Amino acid sequence: QVQLVESGGGLVQPGGSLRLSCAASGITFSVYHMGWYRQAPGKQRELVALITSSGSTNLADSVEVRFTISRNNTQNAVNLQINSLNPEDTAVYSCNAKYPFRPSLRYWGQGTQFTVSS
Repeated sequence: QVQLVESGGGLVQPGGSLRLSCAASGITFSVYHMGWYRQAPGKQRELVALITSSGSTNLADSVEVRFTISRNNTQNAVNLQINSLNPEDTAVYSCNAKYPFRPSLRYWGQGTQFTVSS
C-alpha cells in the first residue's frame, strides 16, 4: 500500500529549529514531486515548500529563508529543515506526493504536530 509517514513533531521554543521527515513507501519515489503543507488551528491548509523530481524547490513567502526542503531518493524521504521558529509556525505538517505525469494522482501523509511556544 502507498504510505507516507511524517516524523519530527513536538514542542519547541521560539527561535529554535526542527527537522521534519517524511518517509514514503509503495510509490516510485524518485519520479514524484514532494511537498510540505501545514494547517494551523482554525486556518486553511497551505503549501509551504515543494521539491520537484528534478530537485527544483519552491518556498512560500512566509517561510522562505527559514525553511529548507530536501529529498533523498535512496531513502525515499523528503525533509523539511525549519529554523528561527515562531509561534505562527505552530501547525500540523503533512507531506504530499504528486505524480507529475498525472497531476490528479496524489497521496497524503497523516501529518505531524509541532507547537512553538515559550
